[in-house]
Amino acid sequence: MKKRVVVTGLGVIHSLGNDTSTFWDSVKQGKNGIKTITKFDTTEFSTKVGAQIDDFDPTLYIDKKEAKRMDLFTQYALAASKNAVEMSGIDFAGIDPFRAGVIIGSGIGGIQTLEDNCRVMFEKGPKRVSPFFVPMMIANMASGQVAIRYGIKGHNSCVVTACASSNHSIGTAMRIIQNGEADIMITGGAEAALSPLGFAGFCSMRAMSENEDPNTACRPFDKNRDGFVMGEGAGILVLEEYEYAVKRGAKILAELVGFGATGDAYHITAPDPEGSAIVRCLQLAIEDAGIKPEQINYINAHGTSTPLNDPSETKCIKKVFGDHAYKLAVNSTKSMTGHLLGAAGGIEAVITVMALAEGFLPPTINLREPDPECDLDYVANTGRKADIEYALSNALGFGGHNGALIFKRFEK
Repeated sequence: MKKRVVVTGLGVIHSLGNDTSTFWDSVKQGKNGIKTITKFDTTEFSTKVGAQIDDFDPTLYIDKKEAKRMDLFTQYALAASKNAVEMSGIDFAGIDPFRAGVIIGSGIGGIQTLEDNCRVMFEKGPKRVSPFFVPMMIANMASGQVAIRYGIKGHNSCVVTACASSNHSIGTAMRIIQNGEADIMITGGAEAALSPLGFAGFCSMRAMSENEDPNTACRPFDKNRDGFVMGEGAGILVLEEYEYAVKRGAKILAELVGFGATGDAYHITAPDPEGSAIVRCLQLAIEDAGIKPEQINYINAHGTSTPLNDPSETKCIKKVFGDHAYKLAVNSTKSMTGHLLGAAGGIEAVITVMALAEGFLPPTINLREPDPECDLDYVANTGRKADIEYALSNALGFGGHNGALIFKRFEK
């Protein structure tokens, strides 16, 4: 029998809050974390807004000297992991280090470090490139640094599947615990792609919103949506084997019961119009959870606010859930958080767990004129209380990567 997997810690770094409590309160209230970009001059960029973090101080979490040797995405991962570990109450000094692991995904990795060192290379020559360039840039370094911080010597890896990276990381971490290979996993995602180069790439694709008003730029399922809005930060979960968590007296926030993953095999950026792989991904997660589709009460949708994603995802939900689709609450919290790329699923898993724990559905803000093709209950503009037993969090990435997680309200 598969071992039960529970969530005992949550950590967040985001423009809406650098701790889980502040972040969750902001999301519940429908606050907008998107603002005009000030990190760099956007004069020549078609997009001017993003969920930019302005108040992050790495020295609150990391030694100042060490922080200088880490890209920002790794700093975010370490800070969010610290928050999650503190919430879980785990003392890593007192555990078997080979029975714990880390999987933290990132879609982009250290792009600011890459950009900075390319500039040095071409302006000052190869000898001036930092000796820390490679270990700062590579996407697996968030997992590596978190493991070093806590002395964790078990499974340690990084999943890079674009915007599905976090869901694949969390799902893989769940499998490791279910299979009896670990008692504890720190997992989720981190991203810091708000750099000129990262921004320019997405602008050139015409993938991001060109609406300069940060208060209306991200509007999933609205007929006037015109693209996604980039965010940055980290969302981290501490997962534990159920009996292990109970034995040490942990406060359990939710249970992770299902994971599905598929690939579109269709296009490098566009979703398959038929959505067969997304449908199968959701079905696999439901089958893995051992439940019926109608037992799902809430879906935290991928909901990117792009012209193609929102109606496609809506259609897939209808195919999987049939008439029950119209009884589901389906929201896109990206309307508030922006799209954190590889960290999106981590942030959204935190929101999904808190929604279950508190029985509250956060809103999809900025939904003023619904797209006729998007006709489900998207919890428009105002959050509400709800009795939620099972919740699904969906993630779709460039390359056709799909990942779905199902969480359950905790019951002994």
